[in-house]
Amino acid sequence: MKNPFRAFMDIRKGELSLSLLMFSYFFLVITSFWILKPLKKTLFITFYQQDGFGIVGWNMSASQAELLAKILNMVVAFAAVATFTWLSRRFRRQQLTIIFSAFFMVCYVIFYFLAQDPGSVTVWSFYLFGDLFSTLMVATFFAFMNDSVTPDSARRLYGLIGFGGVAGGAFGSLVVRMWISMISIATWLWVTFALTLMIGIIAHFAGKLAVQGGDGVPELEDKQLSSDARESEETGEKNAALEGARLVFRSKYLLAIVGVVGFYEIASTILDFQFTATVEHYVAAADIASHFSTVYTITNFMAMFVQLFLTSFIMTRFSVKTALMILPGAILFASMGFAAAPVLIIGSALNTVDNGFSYSINQSAKETLYVPTTRNEKYKAKAFIDMFVQRFAKVLAVGISLLITMLFKDFSSVRYLSFVIFAIAVLWILTVRYAGKRFEELAGPGGR
Repeated sequence: MKNPFRAFMDIRKGELSLSLLMFSYFFLVITSFWILKPLKKTLFITFYQQDGFGIVGWNMSASQAELLAKILNMVVAFAAVATFTWLSRRFRRQQLTIIFSAFFMVCYVIFYFLAQDPGSVTVWSFYLFGDLFSTLMVATFFAFMNDSVTPDSARRLYGLIGFGGVAGGAFGSLVVRMWISMISIATWLWVTFALTLMIGIIAHFAGKLAVQGGDGVPELEDKQLSSDARESEETGEKNAALEGARLVFRSKYLLAIVGVVGFYEIASTILDFQFTATVEHYVAAADIASHFSTVYTITNFMAMFVQLFLTSFIMTRFSVKTALMILPGAILFASMGFAAAPVLIIGSALNTVDNGFSYSINQSAKETLYVPTTRNEKYKAKAFIDMFVQRFAKVLAVGISLLITMLFKDFSSVRYLSFVIFAIAVLWILTVRYAGKRFEELAGPGGR
């Protein structure tokens, strides 16, 4: 009997076991992320909402102080790039996941005690920690995944595997929405501790399957790992923090991916600031946590719908380039609406449009771009892009946001940031056109 779901999820014989394991892996990573996200954001915003945050004579609002935290994330990201690159020289796939899982489990125990009576140090460090979790665990997941599939199977499998992520987002945000007012942050940390333990266990079994070369997984021999290490030594790439950068600047294709990631992060950071500033302006302090979790729940259910019914369909029936075009187009329309009417419902919709498409079709298509690259590029160049470039783009967006809000003091000034997004979106679309075309050339019609 013909598979009625093949247009959306074309999973072939021998691919199901790895797909389900990676689905579960991604589900748990994103569930943890969406538990941490409203917790860290709520803790930060409520801590500074009443009195603000003072620095060198400038009393910043809570949403402006959060922008400063995003700048500090760049410093954390630089350290994360160096650590990830250094470890990727020595470990692969499930080994990296287990190492990072153990690290975050230790951090959860530490924050459990700090969260009993949080002060400014705890508030800032927990905010940075939440971002570090998503940075390292998502990067590790996709490095694992991209190292285990071909371009052809990526087009087909990333719909199902990516659905694990958006389903995790919907589940995580819904659970937080239901229980956030009844469970303390300290208790939530034990929940995320258990989820991270499960991630390590699942990665262990998925890694064994990949190493065995079974279930349709192209085996990466240990000699290739050794060859990559020798290549790094021969080219003088001893600095773990810069090795990925060297790979990126040698390749026009990787530079195009930098553009895709960078332009998105600038637009997304500005949109998130507009969203946060809108909520801070219109919503009472007691209702902020509830409003954030409600918006995140709606966003993740939208992402789940897009991932289930559109991602694989568009990537297999049309192209990766077409899939990558959807998010910048949607952001353009949403920004036009907010520029015209900066009210709560439209400001909240900015988050839904951004993350609804970003965590579904855009992420799957963007990650597929890495599949035809070398192993060094999958691990080291990708780590540089996903951690450092991503955070650097956020810093640029933070600077733009702070400049606009300093020049124009009232809340309505945040609408002017939408005009910056228009320009970014145009450049983003042009970059997508090149990256998508080059991907098809590298992957070829057969998908290798």
